[in-house]
Amino acid sequence: LPATWPACRGLGTGFSATHEAGGGKGGGNVAGVALCVATASAIGVCRQHAFQIRRKRMAKVHRVICWSAAAAWNPGEQDDRMFSSEEQYLAHLQTEGRLPAGFRIGTAQLKFVPVEAPAMGMLPMTLTLISLDEPTEMYAAVFTSNAFPGAPVLVGRRRLEAGAPLQAVAVNNKVSNVFPADGGEAASEEICSAVAKALQLSGGGASVLPSSTGVIGWRLPTAELIAAVPEAVDALQSESALPAARGIMTTDRYPKLSSAELPGGARVVGFAKGAGMIEPNMATMLCYILTDADLSFSQASLQAMLAEAVGDTFNAISVDGDESTSDTVALLSSRKVPCSDENAFRDALRRVCADLAAEVVRNGEGTQHVIRVAVSGAADNATAHRVAKNVVNGPLFKSAVAGNDPNVGRLVGNVGSTLGRAGAAAADGCVCKIGGDVIFADGRFALDGDRERRLSDHLEAAGMQGNVPHPEHHRVVDVEVQLGGNGTGQ
Repeated sequence: LPATWPACRGLGTGFSATHEAGGGKGGGNVAGVALCVATASAIGVCRQHAFQIRRKRMAKVHRVICWSAAAAWNPGEQDDRMFSSEEQYLAHLQTEGRLPAGFRIGTAQLKFVPVEAPAMGMLPMTLTLISLDEPTEMYAAVFTSNAFPGAPVLVGRRRLEAGAPLQAVAVNNKVSNVFPADGGEAASEEICSAVAKALQLSGGGASVLPSSTGVIGWRLPTAELIAAVPEAVDALQSESALPAARGIMTTDRYPKLSSAELPGGARVVGFAKGAGMIEPNMATMLCYILTDADLSFSQASLQAMLAEAVGDTFNAISVDGDESTSDTVALLSSRKVPCSDENAFRDALRRVCADLAAEVVRNGEGTQHVIRVAVSGAADNATAHRVAKNVVNGPLFKSAVAGNDPNVGRLVGNVGSTLGRAGAAAADGCVCKIGGDVIFADGRFALDGDRERRLSDHLEAAGMQGNVPHPEHHRVVDVEVQLGGNGTGQ
């Protein structure tokens, strides 16, 4: 049966996705995705008439709406981007993915037989290389907090701790290299050394950051990957990041890529993969952010800036509530274009991370709805985050959304269960909205026939097929929770 995933986008809001297992309204058990982000804005605007018109016209759209990803994270707003075909979407990414100066990207295809499952025969794999023209000390990375991290994560942590310059990233899909029988770390290091040799890197294998994603527990086909390195090097080009965005995919339906331009011409370009096992606490989610901005602050400041951006974005999403063993977000600067505006860079970095995080939710396995939950008025930000996460990960609420059934009691119940008895003050005066419509206030539900129809229409307008190789639209189920008690947490 089709799977529906509601996802929530927002600063201080929660995003979630759900699977529809029962068919019909409110039917069946549902696994879902949640993006939790706290937002300062408290008022949503219902634009249902516009939603309905766009939905009817969606099949006829042959143009790309202007970039509006920021709206995806703001309560009451909607991201207007729509794509009518895979070709249109890829053309958009080709333009969006123009590489910053000083970077080249190449990919190579290979085949391997998994030692652990030889009956599966030959399987495809892609090796993706990101190469810098010169070594850089301006890089940062955030990794999964899972207690069983993959070998590339362990190697990456050592690279970050050592602080030596990096000049390349090597990524393979299909096999995640997590605690295989041979340990995995030696295989990652061997591939890094092969890449360094082929690229003639002065820093050797230590200047290469490895990443792997795919099946957990399988050994890397080291010999096959090393044999593919020359082909990937020959394919290096400096035009577009799109080949890398496609090369790192596993169960993703389509590539995810975002970019921003800085004053003075520097660019920030990011691409990510991830569709299942998604509730990053910095998960089988990989993201690489490239910039040519010659930043005037320290590497430690860059690391702190990335951690802050990840906390507000990638750590505020969920597809199925499962944290991966391989999550990695890496940021590298080639330092080719002067950039003295630290705030502009911080804003661009967060914007790219937010766009990619929301795209991961929308591309979740079986996603048919994306839910954005914005919470304000909490005692602190951590409480707001918990409330939002509980809503977006609530299977009953997600199944209701999957059936376009405005079962608002499930939303309010999730909020109340998070607060518990200790949260009585926050519960008093709590206001809940869906699509800008108040559905709960002053300790009572505010429902009638007209409002029920509007709520159902809002859910339906946010729906999508979930099985096409491009994002049809970027609308979300808009949920707002304003807690009582005059707290500042969001």
